[in-house]
Amino acid sequence: MLPLVSIIVPCYNEQATIRCLLEAINVQTYPRSCLEVIIADGLSVDDTRVEIASFRNEHSDLCLCIVDNPGHIIPIGLNRAIRGARGEIIIRMDAHSKPYPDYVERCVQALEAGLGKNVGGVWEIRPGGEGWIAEAIAVAAAHPLGVGDALYRHTKHPAQVDTVPFGAFYRSLVDHIGMYNETLLTNEDYEFNTRVRRSGGRVWLDPEIRSVYFARVNLNELARQYWRYGFWKWCMLRRYPSTLRWRQALPPLFVISLFILVVLAFWLPVMRTLLFLEVFLYLAILFFVGLHAAVHQRKVHLILGLPLAISTMHFSWGSGFLCSLIFGSWAGKNG
Repeated sequence: MLPLVSIIVPCYNEQATIRCLLEAINVQTYPRSCLEVIIADGLSVDDTRVEIASFRNEHSDLCLCIVDNPGHIIPIGLNRAIRGARGEIIIRMDAHSKPYPDYVERCVQALEAGLGKNVGGVWEIRPGGEGWIAEAIAVAAAHPLGVGDALYRHTKHPAQVDTVPFGAFYRSLVDHIGMYNETLLTNEDYEFNTRVRRSGGRVWLDPEIRSVYFARVNLNELARQYWRYGFWKWCMLRRYPSTLRWRQALPPLFVISLFILVVLAFWLPVMRTLLFLEVFLYLAILFFVGLHAAVHQRKVHLILGLPLAISTMHFSWGSGFLCSLIFGSWAGKNG
């Protein structure tokens, strides 16, 4: 008998992508009789539930249910879905994702082979909408200058890693290490995987396990997304400071260095020179990255679009991290 797999999905106002995810789950090579899908919906005010209901009416052979998540918080939704799950194996998915047809099958095989306590795969990041900015954002979200050494965005080799985006694990794991941390609005996957590793378990990345992830469609959405990432990263690092990686430290260091140089440049001419050199070097790097991508992919708009997207990621992540560091620490001392 194959193990029953519960796919859990947090979502809120995802009418544009939720059906794409459900269609991808419906064509999985893993037997449909051994699958269930639990969507934790944050009381969506668009047509997300209409799309889910329409899909369920058309595919009654797939077990699909909805649990309410009135707080809109992702880890709370995940935990509600886990509590309602019947499966021996839990797979966490996202409403912006589209797993390959063999995604579930490969996850189950990796778990049964004992490769890791939490296993996952590689994202193929695609534009979330039409237009040159949306396309540039998708390229930036997979570029090493944008995401550093996040292997799940670009690796081609299996490896033990810090985290995977859409993990698969035995239900018994949450009995051992606990559920998702409901005090974090984001970074809940990284924090969960930190506890997996601290408990002696291995987080395993297999590039044969693949899913498509649809990136944000414009710079405003991208900025909000990465500001949240930076803000809640510091909240997680206060608990686990040893998990800080160089790629996470660089954006806040860059933002604070610019701020200091701008302030000092009013009084010290040498600081004006240093500020000019830092900005010039940063823009030069972005230009050459954009130019290289434009030539390699034969898309001239990446010369401008890629620098815009990467700089938005850097400044948003860095400023969010610094806001959390400054105001979160102040609130902790005065609360």
